[in-house]
Amino acid sequence: MIQNSYKYGWLVIVLCFLGVSCASEKLSWKEELHNEISLLGHRNWIVVTDMAYPLQSQEGIKTICTGDDYLEVLSFVTAEIDRAPHIKANVYQDRELLFMKDTDASGITELRQEVASLFGGYLQYVSHEELIARLDSISSVFNVIILKSNLTIPYTSTFFELDCYYWDDVRQQELEKRFQEH
Repeated sequence: MIQNSYKYGWLVIVLCFLGVSCASEKLSWKEELHNEISLLGHRNWIVVTDMAYPLQSQEGIKTICTGDDYLEVLSFVTAEIDRAPHIKANVYQDRELLFMKDTDASGITELRQEVASLFGGYLQYVSHEELIARLDSISSVFNVIILKSNLTIPYTSTFFELDCYYWDDVRQQELEKRFQEH
Protein backbone atom coordinates (compact mmCIF):
# COMPACT_ATOMS: atom_id res chain seq x y z
CA MET A 1 0.00 0.00 0.00
CA ILE A 2 2.82 2.37 0.86
CA GLN A 3 4.55 1.46 -2.40
CA ASN A 4 1.40 2.35 -4.40
CA SER A 5 1.11 5.70 -2.58
CA TYR A 6 4.75 6.34 -3.39
CA LYS A 7 4.16 5.56 -7.10
CA TYR A 8 1.05 7.75 -7.22
CA GLY A 9 2.97 10.57 -5.53
CA TRP A 10 5.64 10.47 -8.23
CA LEU A 11 2.98 10.26 -10.91
CA VAL A 12 1.28 13.39 -9.54
CA ILE A 13 4.63 15.24 -9.42
CA VAL A 14 5.47 14.25 -13.01
CA LEU A 15 2.02 15.26 -14.28
CA CYS A 16 2.21 18.60 -12.48
CA PHE A 17 5.66 19.24 -13.95
CA LEU A 18 4.41 18.40 -17.45
CA GLY A 19 1.36 20.59 -17.00
CA VAL A 20 3.44 23.56 -15.88
CA SER A 21 6.06 23.11 -18.59
CA CYS A 22 3.45 22.68 -21.35
CA ALA A 23 1.26 25.59 -20.30
CA SER A 24 2.22 28.56 -22.41
CA GLU A 25 1.90 31.96 -20.88
CA LYS A 26 -0.08 34.34 -23.05
CA LEU A 27 2.00 37.22 -24.36
CA SER A 28 0.94 40.78 -23.70
CA TRP A 29 -0.11 42.76 -26.77
CA LYS A 30 3.16 44.71 -26.51
CA GLU A 31 5.26 41.54 -26.54
CA GLU A 32 3.17 40.12 -29.36
CA LEU A 33 3.55 43.26 -31.51
CA HIS A 34 7.27 43.47 -30.71
CA ASN A 35 7.71 39.87 -31.90
CA GLU A 36 5.64 40.46 -35.05
CA ILE A 37 7.42 43.68 -36.12
CA SER A 38 10.40 41.80 -37.55
CA LEU A 39 8.02 39.74 -39.72
CA LEU A 40 6.15 42.76 -41.07
CA GLY A 41 7.29 44.76 -44.06
CA HIS A 42 6.27 46.68 -47.14
CA ARG A 43 2.48 46.45 -47.67
CA ASN A 44 1.62 45.21 -44.18
CA TRP A 45 -0.60 47.41 -42.02
CA ILE A 46 -1.00 48.07 -38.30
CA VAL A 47 -4.20 49.77 -37.15
CA VAL A 48 -4.86 51.28 -33.71
CA THR A 49 -8.61 51.56 -33.10
CA ASP A 50 -11.32 52.53 -30.67
CA MET A 51 -13.36 49.88 -28.85
CA ALA A 52 -16.21 49.69 -31.37
CA TYR A 53 -14.00 48.82 -34.34
CA PRO A 54 -15.50 45.61 -35.75
CA LEU A 55 -13.85 42.21 -35.67
CA GLN A 56 -13.16 41.52 -39.33
CA SER A 57 -13.48 38.06 -40.81
CA GLN A 58 -10.75 38.36 -43.44
CA GLU A 59 -8.12 35.68 -42.80
CA GLY A 60 -5.15 38.05 -43.11
CA ILE A 61 -6.38 40.31 -40.31
CA LYS A 62 -5.30 39.65 -36.73
CA THR A 63 -7.19 41.59 -34.05
CA ILE A 64 -5.77 42.06 -30.56
CA CYS A 65 -7.78 43.70 -27.78
CA THR A 66 -5.20 45.66 -25.78
CA GLY A 67 -7.50 47.04 -23.10
CA ASP A 68 -5.12 50.00 -22.88
CA ASP A 69 -5.31 53.73 -23.45
CA TYR A 70 -5.47 54.76 -27.11
CA LEU A 71 -2.58 57.23 -26.91
CA GLU A 72 -0.43 54.68 -25.07
CA VAL A 73 -1.07 52.09 -27.79
CA LEU A 74 -0.43 54.68 -30.51
CA SER A 75 2.84 55.79 -28.89
CA PHE A 76 4.03 52.20 -28.47
CA VAL A 77 3.29 51.30 -32.10
CA THR A 78 5.04 54.45 -33.31
CA ALA A 79 8.11 53.69 -31.16
CA GLU A 80 8.26 50.07 -32.39
CA ILE A 81 8.12 51.20 -36.03
CA ASP A 82 10.73 53.91 -35.40
CA ARG A 83 13.09 51.34 -33.79
CA ALA A 84 12.73 48.83 -36.62
CA PRO A 85 15.60 49.01 -39.14
CA HIS A 86 13.51 47.74 -42.06
CA ILE A 87 10.19 49.60 -42.00
CA LYS A 88 8.68 53.06 -41.91
CA ALA A 89 5.02 54.02 -42.08
CA ASN A 90 2.60 56.22 -43.92
CA VAL A 91 0.10 57.23 -41.24
CA TYR A 92 -3.60 57.84 -41.95
CA GLN A 93 -6.66 58.79 -39.96
CA ASP A 94 -10.29 59.01 -40.96
CA ARG A 95 -11.05 62.28 -42.76
CA GLU A 96 -14.34 62.40 -40.86
CA LEU A 97 -12.34 63.09 -37.69
CA LEU A 98 -11.48 66.58 -38.97
CA PHE A 99 -15.16 67.55 -38.94
CA MET A 100 -16.07 66.23 -35.50
CA LYS A 101 -16.71 68.61 -32.60
CA ASP A 102 -16.71 68.10 -28.85
CA THR A 103 -20.50 68.28 -29.00
CA ASP A 104 -20.36 65.15 -31.21
CA ALA A 105 -17.89 63.31 -28.99
CA SER A 106 -16.54 64.76 -25.77
CA GLY A 107 -12.73 65.05 -25.79
CA ILE A 108 -12.31 64.88 -29.57
CA THR A 109 -10.56 68.26 -29.87
CA GLU A 110 -7.96 67.42 -27.21
CA LEU A 111 -7.40 63.97 -28.71
CA ARG A 112 -6.86 65.45 -32.19
CA GLN A 113 -4.28 67.86 -30.74
CA GLU A 114 -2.42 65.07 -28.92
CA VAL A 115 -2.35 62.87 -32.02
CA ALA A 116 -1.19 65.82 -34.16
CA SER A 117 1.66 66.51 -31.73
CA LEU A 118 2.70 62.85 -31.93
CA PHE A 119 2.84 62.78 -35.74
CA GLY A 120 3.43 66.39 -36.72
CA GLY A 121 2.84 66.90 -40.43
CA TYR A 122 3.13 63.20 -41.29
CA LEU A 123 -0.54 62.43 -40.71
CA GLN A 124 -2.74 62.08 -43.80
CA TYR A 125 -6.54 62.08 -43.80
CA VAL A 126 -8.55 59.67 -45.97
CA SER A 127 -12.24 58.79 -45.82
CA HIS A 128 -13.12 55.96 -43.45
CA GLU A 129 -14.72 53.87 -46.19
CA GLU A 130 -11.64 54.18 -48.42
CA LEU A 131 -9.33 53.07 -45.60
CA ILE A 132 -11.56 50.08 -44.82
CA ALA A 133 -11.62 49.17 -48.53
CA ARG A 134 -7.81 49.33 -48.64
CA LEU A 135 -7.57 47.04 -45.61
CA ASP A 136 -10.02 44.62 -47.16
CA SER A 137 -8.05 44.50 -50.39
CA ILE A 138 -4.61 44.31 -48.78
CA SER A 139 -5.56 41.67 -46.20
CA SER A 140 -6.36 39.14 -48.90
CA VAL A 141 -2.63 39.04 -49.70
CA PHE A 142 -0.76 40.71 -46.82
CA ASN A 143 -1.17 40.63 -43.05
CA VAL A 144 -2.84 43.37 -41.04
CA ILE A 145 -2.62 43.73 -37.26
CA ILE A 146 -5.45 45.59 -35.52
CA LEU A 147 -4.88 46.77 -31.96
CA LYS A 148 -8.11 47.73 -30.22
CA SER A 149 -7.74 50.30 -27.43
CA ASN A 150 -10.20 51.26 -24.70
CA LEU A 151 -11.10 54.55 -26.43
CA THR A 152 -14.80 55.28 -26.95
CA ILE A 153 -14.62 58.09 -29.51
CA PRO A 154 -15.62 57.30 -33.13
CA TYR A 155 -13.51 57.86 -36.26
CA THR A 156 -10.26 57.80 -34.30
CA SER A 157 -8.57 54.79 -35.89
CA THR A 158 -4.97 55.35 -36.93
CA PHE A 159 -3.73 53.31 -39.89
CA PHE A 160 -0.02 52.59 -40.34
CA GLU A 161 0.71 51.49 -43.90
CA LEU A 162 4.17 49.97 -43.64
CA ASP A 163 6.80 50.61 -46.25
CA CYS A 164 10.44 49.68 -46.77
CA TYR A 165 12.75 51.93 -44.74
CA TYR A 166 15.79 51.48 -46.97
CA TRP A 167 14.07 51.88 -50.36
CA ASP A 168 11.86 54.61 -51.79
CA ASP A 169 9.61 55.40 -54.75
CA VAL A 170 12.24 57.53 -56.50
CA ARG A 171 14.81 54.72 -56.56
CA GLN A 172 12.11 52.23 -57.54
CA GLN A 173 11.10 54.37 -60.53
CA GLU A 174 14.75 54.75 -61.58
CA LEU A 175 15.22 50.99 -61.35
CA GLU A 176 12.08 50.32 -63.41
CA LYS A 177 13.22 52.83 -66.03
CA ARG A 178 16.62 51.11 -66.37
CA PHE A 179 14.90 47.74 -66.48
CA GLN A 180 12.60 48.84 -69.32
CA GLU A 181 15.53 50.27 -71.29
CA HIS A 182 17.14 46.84 -71.51
